[in-house]
Amino acid sequence: MIHPLSDVQSPNIPESTRVWQYVVILRDAIIGENCNICSHSFIENDVRIGDNVTVKCGVYLWDGITIEDQVQIGANVTFTNDKYPRAKQPFVLQRTLVKKNASIGAAAVILGGVTIGKNAMIGAGSVVTKNVPDNELWVGNPARFVRKIYSQP
Repeated sequence: MIHPLSDVQSPNIPESTRVWQYVVILRDAIIGENCNICSHSFIENDVRIGDNVTVKCGVYLWDGITIEDQVQIGANVTFTNDKYPRAKQPFVLQRTLVKKNASIGAAAVILGGVTIGKNAMIGAGSVVTKNVPDNELWVGNPARFVRKIYSQP
C-alpha cells in the first residue's frame, strides 16, 4: 500500500510494504518485504532497507545507509552521512550499517560511518558516535555500553 499523498519514485517497493502519507522515496532506493514506512519520512537514492523493517515518523535516511532485516527505527531518529558538512561542497560519504534485529529509540542521533550490531539496542535520545557491538544496549550522549542483552532468534 502506497498512500496517495506520498511521493514514491522507486519501483523497488513490494506490495507487502506500507508507505504512509508525506513520505518521499527517491528512484534508486530499495525497500524489502513487509516494511512500514511511517509519515513524514525521506529515503534517498543509495539506501537499502531489508525485510520487516519499521521506520517511524520523521526519519530521514540519507545516501550510504543500509538497514538489515527486522530493524525498528524510532520516531525522529537522525542519521548523518557527512563528517564535515559544508553547503554545496563535495564530501566523503560515510556509510552506516544497522544490522539485523537492531532497535533504535526515538530521537537518537546516529553519526555517519558507524555500524550498529545485530540485536543491539540504542536508547531514546542517545548520540551514537562509534560502532555498537552485537547484543548490547547503549544509551547517553555520547552513547555508551550499559549491558549485554539477550539475542533474539
